[in-house]
Amino acid sequence: MTGARPGPRPPAGPPGRPPGRPRSAAADTAIIETVLRLLEEGVGIGELSMERIAREAGVGKATVYRRWRGKEALILDVMRSLDEPSPEPAGVSVRDDLVTIVEFIRRRALAKRHSALLRAVVAHVRANSDLWREYHETVIQARRETLLAVLRRGMATGEIRKDEDPELLAELFVSPILARSMLHEWKDLSEGLAERIVDTVLEGVRP
Repeated sequence: MTGARPGPRPPAGPPGRPPGRPRSAAADTAIIETVLRLLEEGVGIGELSMERIAREAGVGKATVYRRWRGKEALILDVMRSLDEPSPEPAGVSVRDDLVTIVEFIRRRALAKRHSALLRAVVAHVRANSDLWREYHETVIQARRETLLAVLRRGMATGEIRKDEDPELLAELFVSPILARSMLHEWKDLSEGLAERIVDTVLEGVRP
């Protein structure tokens, strides 16, 4: 596999981990890095086993299982490690905050388009309904709530009509990027697209 990737973020780890010795951040990073390296070398996710991951990372199998309940939970944290932190809206201009959010989605879609590694991990997580639900609830939903908060603020300040549905508006802002990244991958995701989307939608929903 090819494609540049960012350095791993600290994994979130499985919920409800039993008490014990504090986790080693170095071991977490080594295990995540090992999975990423194996995937980049062309090892399929289906070929990976917890035993192989432990061996390649130079740790005991018990060390891996103390952190993740199984391979699927580990792959979910691998995907999280490839995520760029969402920018925090400045809270001054609703229009500028919307551009910041949509621009983040554009850059995320562009990274996925250019990274075979990211595409493989995302495809694996999406194919597993439980994993995708957990990723949606812990990552995507938080980003959606940020967008909804900006839209509600715009309604409160009079920048957006109050009779609009925030949920529908959120979809209008993000759907063009999702359509180009998932349905029409040959279409442009160039700089300035976020501004064009935001200004076009705002033009239709101003009081």
